[in-house]
Amino acid sequence: MATKPRDRFDDVPDDLVRVGAHRAPAKGGRGWINFAWAALATGVLIVGGLYGLSRVNPDVSFDLPNFGGGPTADATETPPPVVTPITDPKLVDPVLNLSISVLNGSPTDKQAEAAANQIALAGWPAPAAANSASRTEDVTKIYYNSSDFEGIALGLAQLLGTDPANIVLSDFFPGAPVTIILGADYVPPAS
Repeated sequence: MATKPRDRFDDVPDDLVRVGAHRAPAKGGRGWINFAWAALATGVLIVGGLYGLSRVNPDVSFDLPNFGGGPTADATETPPPVVTPITDPKLVDPVLNLSISVLNGSPTDKQAEAAANQIALAGWPAPAAANSASRTEDVTKIYYNSSDFEGIALGLAQLLGTDPANIVLSDFFPGAPVTIILGADYVPPAS
């Protein structure tokens, strides 16, 4: 069998940066640099994901620790503004395009219709009334989806005799800016 004669390309010195058309083996320690970049990218993705989660669901929040040694957030916290209940429907800004939903979550039938009539008779926009998916609620709750509707929710709580502690800021009910889930504690007005 014929063999090729050896030439100058067969004997390549070890300190040569290039070997033929290919690069020489990588220098030692390059793995740590790749690991550091991968760790940085992972950290950025985790922080970005947690931030996105906190924007999608307002119930999820992450408090950052105070590394500066300065005053903590508790020391500089201002009390939330006091919202006055809106009891007169004429005071509601028409730009809000208010709509109200009443869902019967109590075991008693026709409570949603009774509450909707009570709200409409007080001058509020006629609410949509239906049964809730769950009919085992003990306490009436009022959900509003923006701080613009908090005063309205407080006014409706006064009208229905609901504890203001059961008023919740939530976007769980996208059908109406104010949604009332009637519980077993709701007592309709006497006819």
